[in-house]
Formats: sequence, structure tokens, C-alpha cells
Amino acid sequence: MSFRSLSVGGANLVPFPGRTPGATAAHRDPLPVLIVLHQESSTPGRVGNALRALGHRLDIRRPRFGDPLPDTLDRHAGAVIFGGPMSANDSDDYVRREIDWIEIPLREQRPFLGICLGAQMLAKQLGARVAPHPDALTQIGYYPIRPTAAGHTLCPDWPDQVYHWHREGFELPTGAELLAEGDDFPVQAFRAGHAFGFQFHPDVTYAMMHCWTTRGYDGFGAPGARARHHHFADRAVYDVVERAWLKQFVDGWLACRPVLAQAAE
Repeated sequence: MSFRSLSVGGANLVPFPGRTPGATAAHRDPLPVLIVLHQESSTPGRVGNALRALGHRLDIRRPRFGDPLPDTLDRHAGAVIFGGPMSANDSDDYVRREIDWIEIPLREQRPFLGICLGAQMLAKQLGARVAPHPDALTQIGYYPIRPTAAGHTLCPDWPDQVYHWHREGFELPTGAELLAEGDDFPVQAFRAGHAFGFQFHPDVTYAMMHCWTTRGYDGFGAPGARARHHHFADRAVYDVVERAWLKQFVDGWLACRPVLAQAAE
């Protein structure tokens, strides 16, 4: 199943709607957010923290280990597919099922966020190519991004550099709006209606960074990768802005929910 015929033209590309202060608290039981993770030890990190702070429960699923995905998002406020060491090009059944499943939030126009692998899955669902850098470059550590005019309109105060851990990138899907760009991997953030894809990792907490840089030490020898000590030195410089930007993004992202979904609560 594919959703490549989806119209994601300029009519959908508008700034986040404003959220009335206390609007989330006004709902006695906000809908949960679907969380898709790819390893037994994975967590939703800072994205999960931001969602919980808004009053949302987390419905955590791991399709890789047999968890099903819902047939509709009528009972969810939105969905997030996180990263992992696998590739969106892998032939594993759960990888293909997740890519196909993204058709549901796209068709139902529900808030969807893909982070790193999740963004690559979204790009593939929309018909874009996912591939390694032609010179085998990687991004492991902090790297600069440049928000576009559309990115600034949507959500101001982007960080100058953000955290990455990936060996592949993706093209901008046809009809999608580029929100942030980079050098070696040009597409860093994009929007297609209510769906967003980030090549970078705003979800990574300090504890997660310790874990990744310990277990993933073999990645530091890859072309373009930053040495481990730079990860923590750069975090001290860039993380405060990235954390504040993420909170602002998550709040506006969930405010994109259709009126009918909100009324259902």
C-alpha cells in the first residue's frame, strides 16, 4: 500500500495554529500518542518527556518484536516513529509494514513525526529515494542546519546545530515543503501536510548520548563522524536552544489535529 498520490501542495503549508494556554489541561483525558520504537532498550527520550508534559499518555509499540500497529489513529492524538540502526531500504517485514502503515496518518491527516529512520520511512512512503551519501559520509555528532523561510514561519528559533546519528539521507518528496537544510545531507527537515520528518535527533537526552556513544563507538571511524568528546562539548553549547525549540515544535505539532479528532475526546 502506498500513499504517493497524496496532495501535499501549498494549501496545507501554513504556520502552526496557536494553542490556547491550558487547552490540553482542559481535556480530562487527552488522547495518547502512538510511539514506535525499534530496539528493546529504546526510549522516546525528550520527545516522550515533552508529550507527557502536555498530558498525553504514550502508547509504545515495537513492531520489530511483534507489536501490532493500529488500523486507525482515531484513538490517538498523533504518532511518532523513532530511529534505529536499521535502514528504510531493508527487506525485513516489519520495516516494510511500518512504511506502508504511514499511509494511515497521511490519509487521516493526523499529526505524524518521523525522526531519522522514521523520517526516511516517511520519505519512502511519499515516493522519495533513501540512500547513503555518494562519498560514504556520515553524520554522527552535532552538525549545522539552516531553516528555510517556511521553517522559520512554521516554528521560529531553530538551533544552529543539532544532533545526528545516521549513514543515509533522503530526497525531498515531491510536493513536500523543505523546512531545514544541511550541507552533506541537504534535506534535514520537511513537512507534508500534517506529517513531519527530521533527519536529526532532537529526542536524545544526556543519558541516551552516553549510551549511544558507548555502544556505538565503532561508528566514530566513519568519514565525517565527530569524535566522542565533541558530542558532549557541542551539547553544552547547542542543547539549550534545541531543547526549547523541540518543546515549541511538539506543542504546535499536536495543535494540528483535526477538529473532529479533538471533539471525539
